[in-house]
Amino acid sequence: MQNEIIISPSFIDRDVPQLAELDLPGAIINDPDRIGADQQAKVACVHRPLAKRVASAIAAGNRPVSIAGDCCTAIALVAGLQHGGIEATLVWLDAHGDFNTWETSPSGFLGGMPLAMIVGRGDMSMPNAVEMIPLEERNIILADGRDLDPEEAVAVESSAMVHVCDFAELLDMPLPDGPLYVHFDSDVIDCTEAPGHNYPVPGGPDAKTVNAVMRRLAATGRVVAASMSAWNPELDQDGQTGKICMNAFMRLIEER
Repeated sequence: MQNEIIISPSFIDRDVPQLAELDLPGAIINDPDRIGADQQAKVACVHRPLAKRVASAIAAGNRPVSIAGDCCTAIALVAGLQHGGIEATLVWLDAHGDFNTWETSPSGFLGGMPLAMIVGRGDMSMPNAVEMIPLEERNIILADGRDLDPEEAVAVESSAMVHVCDFAELLDMPLPDGPLYVHFDSDVIDCTEAPGHNYPVPGGPDAKTVNAVMRRLAATGRVVAASMSAWNPELDQDGQTGKICMNAFMRLIEER
């Protein structure tokens, strides 16, 4: 399957110009003006063209591959897949749960809420902006999620999502039938190996394990879309975090 790579060089509503400089021939840069009365409206300016690109990639028989600075862009991927007629199981690889709402989040950080929004919890302004239909929780696998806020942990535990706390279980656990959309927040990798992230969390899988999981998912032949929430280039002074994260992501999207 041929990849169509779309890079959104932003973190929420801030520029991350270094992402546009990644050595990925043929990549499309999605960098519209971010105009709006609030943060969510500005983020939606990035999501709308991204969702359209995803849908057009599907229509052309390609696999949409998104790289951005935050996890909120996954909302646009889900919407674009839906617009392209694909209902996929979402496999969410992340050190965090991203399952907060405004009511449960201690910080009010928008980047900690997208998975909750994807299932229809909390403020739906951003999903509505791209005409996204909430996914059923039972069609989501959250892998790792080792750093959860207190009320967020309660929400994850009481949800119908499959929460795989031990990331290595993905190496041999049964996977659902049908299409898979894999979202990879690269901070899931043990921060002793890949420290250049905004919110590093001790523990978690090493790069070798993440690479093996990516190869296992790719080997299904059913990954119809992939996205990565990238490291922070400004915190990656020696470039090693970027190399480790991109190496893992490429294991997932190798064309077959």
